Amino acid sequence: MKKKIILRGAVGAPIGITIGYLITIFTSLGWGNGYYSPCVPELIPVMGNEINAVIVQMVFCALLGIAFAASSVIWEMEYWSIAKQTGIYFFITSIVMMPTAWFLHWMEHTITGFLSYLGIFAMIFIFIWLTQYFINMRNIKKINAKLK
Repeated sequence: MKKKIILRGAVGAPIGITIGYLITIFTSLGWGNGYYSPCVPELIPVMGNEINAVIVQMVFCALLGIAFAASSVIWEMEYWSIAKQTGIYFFITSIVMMPTAWFLHWMEHTITGFLSYLGIFAMIFIFIWLTQYFINMRNIKKINAKLK
């Protein structure tokens, strides 16, 4: 189990960096007025300059990738209920995502900003969870139909 967690975390780091980079491209397309914004402008003065901000953001995106990928072993705990798996996975990913989003200025530094970001994160989580659930249920029905 430990080996699986480490291997998944190692794969998750570059995936996290890639997703973070893609998000900056899409947000720049939407709000950049023709310019590329590699990070949230509020992060630059905190980090001293743009390159430091981008490096810090890259490291945190890698950490997010590691956390999401490594904690995916939870879905293989066959003796846990789906509710327990979901709750623990959501808790672990939230514990990593929320401080990261706060530190990198991806949210307003207010209670409202925090709660709004948490709500958006929860909605995205639920959407992805439901999508995966229904895909898996459809696949199970196909397998069962073939067995009959």
